[in-house]
Amino acid sequence: MSLGCDLSILEELTSNAKQIQDDVLNKILKANANTEYLHRFLEGSSDKELFKKNVPVVTYEDVKPYIDRVANGEPSDIISGEPITTFNRSSGTSSGNQKIYPANNIYFENLLFGYALSSLLVSKHVDGYKQGKVMIFRFTHQITTTPCGLPIAPALTSFIRRKSYSNMAKSSTSPYEITLCPDAKQSMYCQLLCGLVQRDEVVSVGATFPSVLLQIIHFLENYWKELCSNIKSGNVSDWITDLSCRDSVSIILGEPNPELANLIENECGQKSWQGIITRLWPKTKCIETIITGTMSQHIPALDYYSSKLPLVSKVYASSEACFGINVNPLSKPQHVSYTFLPNMSYFEFIEVDADGGTTGEIADLVNVKLGCYYEPLVTNFSGLHRCRVGDILQVTGFYNNTPQFRFVRRKNTVLCVDVEPTTEEDILKALARATVVLESSDLILTGFTCYGDISIVPGHYVFYLELKAKVNNGANVLQLDNKVLVEYCCVMEESLSGIYRRLRGKEGSIGPLEVRIVQQRTFDSLMEYFVSRGSSITQYKTPICINSTEALKVLEDKVLARYFSDRSPSL
Repeated sequence: MSLGCDLSILEELTSNAKQIQDDVLNKILKANANTEYLHRFLEGSSDKELFKKNVPVVTYEDVKPYIDRVANGEPSDIISGEPITTFNRSSGTSSGNQKIYPANNIYFENLLFGYALSSLLVSKHVDGYKQGKVMIFRFTHQITTTPCGLPIAPALTSFIRRKSYSNMAKSSTSPYEITLCPDAKQSMYCQLLCGLVQRDEVVSVGATFPSVLLQIIHFLENYWKELCSNIKSGNVSDWITDLSCRDSVSIILGEPNPELANLIENECGQKSWQGIITRLWPKTKCIETIITGTMSQHIPALDYYSSKLPLVSKVYASSEACFGINVNPLSKPQHVSYTFLPNMSYFEFIEVDADGGTTGEIADLVNVKLGCYYEPLVTNFSGLHRCRVGDILQVTGFYNNTPQFRFVRRKNTVLCVDVEPTTEEDILKALARATVVLESSDLILTGFTCYGDISIVPGHYVFYLELKAKVNNGANVLQLDNKVLVEYCCVMEESLSGIYRRLRGKEGSIGPLEVRIVQQRTFDSLMEYFVSRGSSITQYKTPICINSTEALKVLEDKVLARYFSDRSPSL
């Protein structure tokens, strides 16, 4: 898709979804029917009904042996009629394990299509967006190779390194060379410096996920004096040693600008950083970042730093496919739905009940039912066929003839210390209700995760919280109120499922919920831990639940205080 196209293509796609989906499947089957994987089910046929009857619904683990064979040097046509050109490595922060997914040029063309179309929609809804610059923080990660030499990288790293992305990035405050810098710290510093110098042109601030954006704000808290010194002198700090970064940021920096440096110093030197984004970048109209699913935990912090600017979730995509876009980009976070794009891949949906159990019914894209819950299946151009994605979605409406879905949660149970199935959605609802309690102490939540502690009997839930005072008291010491935080624990428990409350109260097989308050920037350290293990900064999502002993140690080493609920929840 040309970046200069208009929105008429959205109308065409969504009005003809059934025919386009049939055409996509036909194209995939004609290309892949004679692959080793599909031939045993289809014997070379590209018939849709035979595909649905014979090809099994699978998980990643089912097809991993085939993917590994290609990665180890066997021909692409084991799984794909199109040559596999790279492997997308997942972050591992959702499932706990990193996975590699085969990809080819079609995957990246689709991703470009989705991003370009979503940007057109933001332009339509946000006045001045097209005329200004976006300060969207992107980072590239180290590329490794398979035994046969094919590259393995996070999907966004491979995408950013493509020439087509460099054209799309022309509206960014940061030169393309800075985004390509392999040193995340140097890249972050230079992206901030470029954004500050061009502060009057910035209309949008963002990062792929809010956990990254909040880390950047924390980074700014540590480096604003040095950044101001660079602006005041017109020289970049000596520790920026990447030559591409130095050269490109020096052009943006230009002559010494003490007036701008003084303005930034005045804003950053205030006791409160509330609204710091709009104070430093006064023409900002929105924050672009994904705030659906587990990312909703960061909404209070983003509202605090941005003076409640609109939070725009543009695209629903993964390592498997680009699924859809948000056609109402200014909708409230709780109302965000994604309109699936029927030309991306072939989509099917397994209906699930409220608890995530599969009913067995499989529907095509255009045959899903309003209000029902589904897990999507993907058949794509790079070797996945009827592969479960592991997300739970709810149909919220239709755009022309194409369904719109709300992201509900990842499929699997997150916490369980007895027999209770506690999901992401359960935890996020409880978190939202309990966070209101913090307002009485002028505290905001800046980081959150949890785990089920079964080292003692009965087992219990442990929640790690990183808190920040809305106003700096000068002593840099967090004032914690025992009564408030005990009540926080109790409200969390009251907000969890009926099964949890019964086991916690009447049966006593779950112990009192515990909150552990951790030091400032602990969640930055947690991100650094996962990045050191191969996760991509750009794609990093704070895990809603921690299962790794090493990751738990990062948190435990920084615990300041512990609080427990002091009463059983009502039944």
